Amino acid sequence: MIRVLRPGLQTSVQDQGRYGLQHIGLCPGGAMDPVALSLANALVGNPVTEAALEITVIGPELEFESETLIAVCGAEFAGSFPHPPGTLPQSRPVLVPAGGRINLGRASRGARAYLAVAGGFDLAPVLGSRSTYIPGAFGGFKGRALRHGDALPLKADSLELSRERFGRLKRKRERSVPWSAPSHTLADREPIVVHVLEGQHFADFDANVQRAFFDTVWRVASDSNRMGFRLAGPLLARTATDEILSGPTCLGTVQVPANGAPIALMADHQTTGGYPKIAEIASADVPRLAQLAPGGQVHFAKCSLEMAAELRKHTREAVQAQLRGIAWEYGN
Repeated sequence: MIRVLRPGLQTSVQDQGRYGLQHIGLCPGGAMDPVALSLANALVGNPVTEAALEITVIGPELEFESETLIAVCGAEFAGSFPHPPGTLPQSRPVLVPAGGRINLGRASRGARAYLAVAGGFDLAPVLGSRSTYIPGAFGGFKGRALRHGDALPLKADSLELSRERFGRLKRKRERSVPWSAPSHTLADREPIVVHVLEGQHFADFDANVQRAFFDTVWRVASDSNRMGFRLAGPLLARTATDEILSGPTCLGTVQVPANGAPIALMADHQTTGGYPKIAEIASADVPRLAQLAPGGQVHFAKCSLEMAAELRKHTREAVQAQLRGIAWEYGN
């Protein structure tokens, strides 16, 4: 068991998502930053598809019933071991002792981290995934974010896997390792640059509005969530006045509702919509956008379909190389 002593701002169970259901109105959901999730799982020897805890902006305090191999990857948190006392290493495997507690405070860089445990959580998949879909109240742990007093069950062989996997590591210290595998999605500075393609209705906006979209440094509004990031900046007025038929929406679609404030659709987005689509974010850049906390700044840069494909290829190759390096440390 992992006992929740303090839940944090929004901590939920997420994996890589549930696919093949958008035609019946259910988005894939899953981790906002699947790159960081993959690395966290690899650091404890799990398949990248295993579920982990997604921790947002303010982290939880957790108590581990038995010795457990964990890894926290993604946003940088002021993490500590209240029991036993010490600093919690991030982006590396850590063997937490039985009865040990970890306390993740506020994120100092980035917005979302993933806490993976060796073997994963003993939670039943719903529609092929253990991801929590909060708008639908299903999946994950009771279909909701964690609360004080929750007890998350681990797989029955978690203790054995934790000890066996930590013992296999080539370079290790008492309870961790001297190396790390930081995420690729954290920005060194803001505003971050996010590449976008022209959306289906880009031509419906006049040249001044199009220019404003690309020239503005947008700020992530405080009422943003896993469904979408509302962007604060100049209001974008659509020239055409005709009605738009509802159509499919995707992860990374940037819509402009009637109030003129654009919304970038994120992991729990709706599957159809009738707002004009001014842009589509390159898939490689969506996890980077997901690491912005409210108040974070983003600048959009136009790219071609070919450039977006190249960005995706580069990201995939870089992550795969890092996963191979972690597997080597485990002797695989």
